[in-house]
Amino acid sequence: MRIIGLAGWSGAGKTTLLTKVIPRIVARGLKVSTLKHAHHGFDVDQPGKDSHSHRMAGASEVLVSSSVRWALVHELRGDAEIGLAVLIEKLAPVDLVLVEGYKRERHPKLEIYRAALGKPPLYPAIVAVASDQPLPQAKIPVVDRDDVESIADLLVARAAPLDCLFAHTE
Repeated sequence: MRIIGLAGWSGAGKTTLLTKVIPRIVARGLKVSTLKHAHHGFDVDQPGKDSHSHRMAGASEVLVSSSVRWALVHELRGDAEIGLAVLIEKLAPVDLVLVEGYKRERHPKLEIYRAALGKPPLYPAIVAVASDQPLPQAKIPVVDRDDVESIADLLVARAAPLDCLFAHTE
C-alpha cells in the first residue's frame, strides 16, 4: 500500500478535488481507499436506527452489515484520538490510500491552494501544490487545480510506501 495526502485550508477544495480525482485513479486499475480527519464531532449513524440506539446504550463498537456494505462505528468514550498509523492498519489492503487532513503527519502531501482564502501556502512541508494561480516562488511542482489528470498523475507518482512511513510507530 502507498499513501499520499491532500492538505490545505478549509474551503480550499480538498474534498471536491478528491471526488474528481478518485475516479481517474480507479480507471487506471488501482484500488483506492480514503481516510478523512474531522476536527469536530461527527456522526455517521442516525437517531432512531437500531445501531444508533445500541451505541447510545453504551456499546463500544457497533457493526452494521448488509449485502452491499458494512460499517464499524467505534466510540472513543474519552480515550485519546487514534493516530494515522493505527487507522491505516484498520483499512483493507489497497494500492493507494488518499488522506484528507492529518497535515502534521509525515506522509507526503499535495497542497490544495486557493488564493481567495487569503491564507499563506503550506507548501514548505508539501511535495507539490495544486493551485488556482501560478506560484513562481514555489520550489516544488505546481499544477493547475483544475487539471485533474495531472493531479492524479502526481498523487500516484508521489505516494510513499506505508512500510517506510510508519516503520517506527507504535
